[in-house]
Parts: sequence; structure tokens; C-alpha cells
Amino acid sequence: MITSDSEQSSALQGLDLTPLIDIIFIVLVFLLLTANTQLLSLPVDVPTEADSSLNALTHDKHVAINILTADPHWAINGTTYQNFDEFEAEFINIFNADPDVKVVVAADKNAPVQPLMNVLALLQRQQISNTQILMEP
Repeated sequence: MITSDSEQSSALQGLDLTPLIDIIFIVLVFLLLTANTQLLSLPVDVPTEADSSLNALTHDKHVAINILTADPHWAINGTTYQNFDEFEAEFINIFNADPDVKVVVAADKNAPVQPLMNVLALLQRQQISNTQILMEP
């Protein structure tokens, strides 16, 4: 009895590749979603050399905003504020009293980024462009 050819051909005809194709599509979608993530960034012009155009802090009237490493993160002229709403209200009062004042932002290098971003967003909402960011050369 030689019937092996017909048994092998019937076994090959019954081979279903649908689960394999499903797995390949799942892996392909996973790779496409994770491989091409866009990073959002803000354009920032910073000096590239120590002797490039770093300006010294002038002696004009200014408001110093400090970003600290520990809570509370915000300070104006050395006075700390427990939350950002208090800080924002006081800053707006100071700036409305003298709109020609220069704003100096000084952040500790170990401070978290979020408090600094909150301050920069506040300056943008108030349309303040007369600002200096204090940094060491």
C-alpha cells in the first residue's frame, strides 16, 4: 500500500498561514508606531563659546525670578512662593507697577524643568520680551 503521496499532499493543502500573517502584521504595526516617534523641541539660540555674545547683567531696574531645586520652586527678588498661582499674581502686580522693568530669570542647574517652563509660559502670556536669562560662562 503506497498512499503516502496523497496523504502528504492533503496535509500540505491544509496548511493555514493566516495566524502567521496576523502575527507579522502585529509586529509590523508595533515597529512602525515605536520607531518613528517625533520629538517636540523648542528652538533655542545659546552661545556656543564661552567668549561669545554673553552680556553682563546691567544695573537697570530689574525683577529677579529664581527657579529653585526644592519646593517652593519660585522666588521673586528672594521671596519664595508656595504655589505658582501666588507667584504669578505677585509677578503681574510687580510688572504692572513698572512695565519698563527688565526681567531676569535665574534657574539652578539642578532645578526641574517644569517650573522654568511655567515661568517662560507666564512671560509669553504677558507678552514680556525684555528678559534676560542668567547663566554662568
